[in-house]
Amino acid sequence: MLLKRLVNLQNQCNMKSKILLLISTFVLGSFIAKAGDNAVKCGEPTPGKKEDIGGSVHTDAKKPLKDVSITAYLSSKKEKVVITDGCGSFSFDDLKAGNYKLVFEKQGYRKVVKENVSVKVDEAFQLQIEMVQDSEQDILPSPMHFVYN
Repeated sequence: MLLKRLVNLQNQCNMKSKILLLISTFVLGSFIAKAGDNAVKCGEPTPGKKEDIGGSVHTDAKKPLKDVSITAYLSSKKEKVVITDGCGSFSFDDLKAGNYKLVFEKQGYRKVVKENVSVKVDEAFQLQIEMVQDSEQDILPSPMHFVYN
């Protein structure tokens, strides 16, 4: 009789564990699906965001380039710095009207400078920037170079 009760109790615990595992899996799956719905996809504008200047930076192989530093200068004065995201996208907002110089920089790539970029009130535009790898990087010799020479 005692053995039969223990077996029934064990079966009930196993059933509760399975139900708890099923509910946990469902809840976790719901969170993952919701996070995926909110992600901004490459090439799509960020919803609800007004831009003065925006665009994307890519390599000469047309691959998006992330972590590019873009500095906007107005009359030789640094106004704002932004960094490209994982899709190579960038945007400046709330820039004063005027002619800007934009400087695109990333280690290992040649600097790109765009002069006379005109920003007008309530007028936005997009730039597509291509950056080429810098072939003149500082390459240090291998430690083995000193051993054999």
